[in-house]
Amino acid sequence: MNALQKAMAPFSTVVLTGGSSGIGRSFIEAIKVLVGNGVICNLSRSSPQKNVLADKVTHIECDLQKPGAVQNVFPYLGSWIDENLGDGKLLLINNSGFGSFGVFPAPDLEHQLGMIDVNVRAMVELTGRLQPYLERQGGAVLNVASTAAFQPTPYLATYAATKAFVLHWSLALHEEWKTRGVPVLALCPGPTESQFFRRAGFNQPPNAVRGQTAEEVVEAAIRALGRQDSLVVTGWANRLLAMISSRLPKTWQAPVAAAAIRRSGIVEKAGQ
Repeated sequence: MNALQKAMAPFSTVVLTGGSSGIGRSFIEAIKVLVGNGVICNLSRSSPQKNVLADKVTHIECDLQKPGAVQNVFPYLGSWIDENLGDGKLLLINNSGFGSFGVFPAPDLEHQLGMIDVNVRAMVELTGRLQPYLERQGGAVLNVASTAAFQPTPYLATYAATKAFVLHWSLALHEEWKTRGVPVLALCPGPTESQFFRRAGFNQPPNAVRGQTAEEVVEAAIRALGRQDSLVVTGWANRLLAMISSRLPKTWQAPVAAAAIRRSGIVEKAGQ
């Protein structure tokens, strides 16, 4: 049994949000291989592609941007967990999220509010509703944050703020829950090959921000989960940048980030 298999071995059941593409889809593909008898439930607006769906994967359609969405699907999700949990542990992966580039409130205020709903509210609500299942036999929570969480980021103002919430909330929750047998991991990838840039307004990721593959991010996350870490920043370059930006005075962080983004031409390429 290798390190990845050992990390996933305790989990018989996985609940995942945003598994239709990108990092979420890569989580599903990895878990299908690593957890022999495990099952996965994906919550997202779109169903994963047919080659991702299998006997092990259940899809529940859920638009996390809509208030009440988690509450509405929870009876079905709870029944599914009761049916499948057995003697194993539950792993919750809060992966859904999106962002947009530009000067606030571009592209519009509803988009910004929806970002908060998906990136923050849905994560908190789903984690809270699943807390009894997580504590019943032990479990774990993996929340996908971002390297944008380490500093205020102009032109990504709302997105970066939501990811700062994810990071800080996850670290605090880890301290509260680890003695109950439920470690919480904040995953902070940098730019990743996924649907993020398309939804943010790009036809393709800008050359300046091409980074890791989703598979590389998922492998690092699973290894950190096996170590019961509370935080993992994927990739050495991302770790270095996160360390440097965290040590800058708060009043310096936003101007430095803004200058870097302007130099890259990202905002212009997004049509802002």
